[in-house]
Amino acid sequence: MTDFAGLELAQPILRAIADEGYTTPTPIQDKAIPPLLDGRDLLGVAQTGTGKTAAFALPILDYLAEEPGKALPNKPLALILAPTRELAGQINDSFRNYGRYLALRSTVIFGGVSARPQIQAMSRGVHVLVATPGRLLDLMNQGRVRLDEVEIFVLDEADRMLDMGFVRDVKKIIAALPKERQTLLFSATMPKSVQSLADGLLDDPVRVEVAPAATTVEKVEQQVLFVAKDKKRALLGELLKDEDIARVLIFTRTKHGANRVAKHLHQCGIEADAIHGNKTQNARQRALNGFRSGQVRALVATDIAARGIDVDGVTHVINFDLPNEPESYVHRIGRTARAGAGGMAISFCDHEERAYLRDIEKTIRQSVPVMEDHPYHAVEIANDPGTAKRAPQQRQRQGQKQGQRRRNSGRSGRSGQAPRRAA
Repeated sequence: MTDFAGLELAQPILRAIADEGYTTPTPIQDKAIPPLLDGRDLLGVAQTGTGKTAAFALPILDYLAEEPGKALPNKPLALILAPTRELAGQINDSFRNYGRYLALRSTVIFGGVSARPQIQAMSRGVHVLVATPGRLLDLMNQGRVRLDEVEIFVLDEADRMLDMGFVRDVKKIIAALPKERQTLLFSATMPKSVQSLADGLLDDPVRVEVAPAATTVEKVEQQVLFVAKDKKRALLGELLKDEDIARVLIFTRTKHGANRVAKHLHQCGIEADAIHGNKTQNARQRALNGFRSGQVRALVATDIAARGIDVDGVTHVINFDLPNEPESYVHRIGRTARAGAGGMAISFCDHEERAYLRDIEKTIRQSVPVMEDHPYHAVEIANDPGTAKRAPQQRQRQGQKQGQRRRNSGRSGRSGQAPRRAA
């Protein structure tokens, strides 16, 4: 398939895609859109930056455009569940952009801001609802949102959803959905916990997998710098004297660590801000806007907060702390070298993180080149083989069992259309 016209989407959608300057589907769009247009359930294994939002947004809009009708108060027809506020907001923006020529309404609801405008939007009626789990459950409990008319359900970034502890909330939301619906689950990784959730949620799904870890990291120039833990901030300040590090995303393991690093950079005269779960939504959005506009040179983030950050032109990613899960390393460095641009990932590694580096190299199936030419190079850490026992948090995520629900079939679809796949 060479262009979007071959996907047989509605003309108003193709017009909106053309407005965005897109002509050729990405691999996940090419593989996912045709079965979704046929009403199939789908299991998508794809990372951020692969075009997965359009892969589900376009067929959802196409389905709803066939016979749009009036949006029902408090009763969406499509529900997209996302783990973070930033990602939910970006998904809603995508629906509005791709659906600009359709008589369809969408809205987004998440915590950290007043619920009143969200309640008002739901009462006016929306076709598409994008939500985070906590605020959605709150509004459901208040009777402000009802899910009994949902025909298409998308669970996006399922691995991060479970990592953030949303599994109970997600199950409560799923229990409120109609049994007959089309269901899509997207996840960057497929640990046992996510596979178990997918097995209980999807009915005979099409599996679409793109951009495995090894091919994603090949586009990024990588380096590791061995440094004592108490020298990391000094090393970071030294590196950022290089003006070629023009727009840098810095990852820390904790929220407090992100604040300390951002404060240190300010003291070094570098425009920096931090984004993490303890920040208000307005503060997070200000930081993100500043980073996107170039007013903020360095954005310091935790893994959870960084999900949903989609900023072009990130020249460097710096792992101030190495992640304890190798897959997170792949997510992090994938924030640079996007859309054909170059990019570099620099990782600091102290003695305690040596085993993390070893696991990362096994996952990406390559060694990360060592940069010794810096004032804080620690020879004793470099010579450590990294075979120490891994930290407990690496072992704690085991599969969470979810019973498989039986599906009912035979109910009629909306307005006489063919019934959606039961799930």
